[in-house]
Amino acid sequence: MDGTKSYHNDKDELHSAQAIKTFTAWCNSHLRKLGIHIESVAQDFRSGVNLVKLLEVISGGEIARLETGKMRIHKVNNVKKALDFVASKGVNLIGIGAEEIVDGNLKMTLGMIWTIILRFAIQDISVEEMSAKEGLLLWCQKKTAPYKNVNVTNFHTSFKDGLAFCALIHRHRPDLIDYNHLRKDNAVYNLQYAFEVAEKELDIPIMLDANDIASTMRPDERAIMTYVSSYYHAFASSQQASQAANRICKVLNVNQENETLMEEYENLASGLLEWIEHMIPWIDQMREQRASSISEVKARLEEFRTYRLTVKLQRRKKKEN
Repeated sequence: MDGTKSYHNDKDELHSAQAIKTFTAWCNSHLRKLGIHIESVAQDFRSGVNLVKLLEVISGGEIARLETGKMRIHKVNNVKKALDFVASKGVNLIGIGAEEIVDGNLKMTLGMIWTIILRFAIQDISVEEMSAKEGLLLWCQKKTAPYKNVNVTNFHTSFKDGLAFCALIHRHRPDLIDYNHLRKDNAVYNLQYAFEVAEKELDIPIMLDANDIASTMRPDERAIMTYVSSYYHAFASSQQASQAANRICKVLNVNQENETLMEEYENLASGLLEWIEHMIPWIDQMREQRASSISEVKARLEEFRTYRLTVKLQRRKKKEN
């Protein structure tokens, strides 16, 4: 995986502003867990400290002991530790050096951040045997397929009018978006609408500028992918939480049913014991008292028949119910 080439040509200068805004917002969405806020990826990773912190948050591990000195060598060593960690995850960092990041080389910095985003936010996305970029695109296509005026074929022009963003939100949370009242020719409104709803209701920071996206012939693909990947992870986490809650509910329901059955069994067993204790004296009396005449034998038989057809039958029906 090599994300450096995307920002090494002059033609990509037009997209640098979009990338800086999006990448900065993406980094802050993770750094906020540590109470850290950066102003711009263009400058705030030069010491290597925030870069290491970012990687520790998104990877869930501890990278290395930071050097606290202010000299250039300390900064270079910190950035090198971060880059070595990224490389250990199987990422190709050819062309990106610690010195360039410390010196504030914008193209190198954007290339580095894009590589990190690819590895930690996009690479592991998998949809129907498609992964990374292709998997994310397929996910967008499947989720937006039922929506009019939405045809997602790429991560630039397909999102310019904002309807694809609105459709993704509506598909998962129809209570948040009034999709039927949106117009394709009102791109800025659609984009801003989706961005504000996602931020307020889904805790997805605004990473794009609505006017900028709507007015750009071909928006920055990597900026769009970064923002869309946040939708994917937000809805995937929500679905996993919902599935986990459903599994817990099923377990609780089964436990409740088992407790009810146990209670019913205990009541039946208790009732049966009481009934047996009640009937034993009568049975013993029937066994001990011998009939002395034919009429008495007939009376005993009739009494037993009554017991079998009434008392015993009622007891059996009560047990079956």
